[in-house]
Amino acid sequence: MEFIAEDPLTQLAFSMFENKGVYALLLGSGLSRAAEIPTGWEITLDLVRRIALGQRVEDQTDWAEWYRKTAGKEPNYSTLLEELSSSPAERRSILHSYIEPNEDDREEGRKIPTAAHHAIAELVRNGYVRVIITTNFDRLMENALREAGVEPTIVSSVDALSGAEPLTHSTCYLLKLHGDYKDARILNTDEELNGYPKQYDALLDRIFDEHGLLLAGWSGEWDHALRAAMLRAPNRRYSTFWATRGSPGSGAQELIAHRKARQITIADADGFFRNLAQRITILAQTRKQNPLSIDLLVSSIKRYLAKPEYRIQLDEVVAHEVERFFEQMGTADLPPHGTWSVGEFRRRVNQYEAASEPLTKAVGVMGRWGDDTEFSIVVEIIRALNVHAEKEGSGLVIWLGLRSYPAVLIFTAYGLGLVLARRWSTLHSLFTAQVSREDRSPKRIVNTLFLWDWKGNDEASWKNIEGFERHRTPLSDHLLNVFTKWSKSFAGMSSDFSYSFECFEALGALAQLEENDEQSLQQSLSSHDGKVRMSIGRIGWREVSRSGCGPAPQGLPQRYPFPVAHESLRNR
Repeated sequence: MEFIAEDPLTQLAFSMFENKGVYALLLGSGLSRAAEIPTGWEITLDLVRRIALGQRVEDQTDWAEWYRKTAGKEPNYSTLLEELSSSPAERRSILHSYIEPNEDDREEGRKIPTAAHHAIAELVRNGYVRVIITTNFDRLMENALREAGVEPTIVSSVDALSGAEPLTHSTCYLLKLHGDYKDARILNTDEELNGYPKQYDALLDRIFDEHGLLLAGWSGEWDHALRAAMLRAPNRRYSTFWATRGSPGSGAQELIAHRKARQITIADADGFFRNLAQRITILAQTRKQNPLSIDLLVSSIKRYLAKPEYRIQLDEVVAHEVERFFEQMGTADLPPHGTWSVGEFRRRVNQYEAASEPLTKAVGVMGRWGDDTEFSIVVEIIRALNVHAEKEGSGLVIWLGLRSYPAVLIFTAYGLGLVLARRWSTLHSLFTAQVSREDRSPKRIVNTLFLWDWKGNDEASWKNIEGFERHRTPLSDHLLNVFTKWSKSFAGMSSDFSYSFECFEALGALAQLEENDEQSLQQSLSSHDGKVRMSIGRIGWREVSRSGCGPAPQGLPQRYPFPVAHESLRNR
């Protein structure tokens, strides 16, 4: 297909997505240029300038041309460093000022990880990249990885290589070929770059033989030992892609021909890696379960609910779907650590919903058409999802809270099905069912997964859902939107689904009060503000809902229908 052949970025995204962890990155100084860390040529010219000014030479508009006329040769990074310093430690000191950010740099956003570094860290965190080779001395890549919650195995010397975690066992293996700017053993001069230690050569031979390769920010013209390693690689098991801003030089062309590399013309590294990460994310989202298979699951649930003799088949199909969900969560890129961003929050919400949709619809059907024999199955699903969420105890608070979002969806779906079926006693049993918690006493579902009491309910975060920036109850409104689409599987001929949703929320809020005895409620109501705390969603601000849930469709309750109710609340 020609339109694919002419789009190497799409080819790269598909290859990285379908061959997770197979591609290694080779990153050069161009990647750090957007962070205003100078390239080797820029350092060379600045060294020429500083030397000349120290000799009281007037400032020049073209220091390279001045050097050519004065020295009779081209400015050379390695030569200048050798002339200015006699030891690696001295060379390290010279480089330090070009790489280490000062206070002004930090305030202006210089010499810190760029969008490209963060996009690469996202690819690593999500498992698409495991090996990174870089010629850079700076620490921008490892800083971005740590911000994303990834602790890389860093090899910047032969000593570090001998004690490093094996390549196959590492989540991220970062090979800093030329060393680290804070280590005196950096490789700078032509002599130092002509050959690598044999241990490095063996490692590079293995990486180039066993991995696909994506190169960015590297000219391919210098670094003679690295060029030699690429040229001697015997096999090309996977493809090579080379991202370039302009026409590659003769040295790069030789490597491109040898590796049969696909060239990708880019404007800059930031845009390229952001685009690549986004395309891979889109490919991951397209892998969600086929709508036809979801419809088949829903049809099967309805059929098995129709007759008691199908109870075993019902258990089996639900158990299979729960197993499928946990398998999908096991490979999902949803780590508890990592930096907050609006895009990352939306991505995680979408991914949890995509994974949960089949099971959520199935449970909604069980609430709508069940006969209470399915109740224990649903409660066990909710408990299993909550236990799975509680297994992670450290990380970013909002990411930890979102881990139980699938349990919220299942709980809400079953509750809505029960409201539509007018199964009030079963709804009360759902609210009051106990869920276990890690190292803590069990708690009722309604006090664990409902609105304010759910630890993933941070209103400021949920306002970042597109279109919900000004909503007063963003979580409640988002759930209504989700279930308005999903409820077609189990709502039947409901003429006003939003009423049923708000009725579910109103009854859940009242169910929360049951943990209070009559005396404590009276004391709270008689206090200075006359209020009792309970979770309130949309009904807290919708006038039509607060007046007895509005005009109820036939058969739905105007008041709290549970077996246990406080007369004092009914009269207020």
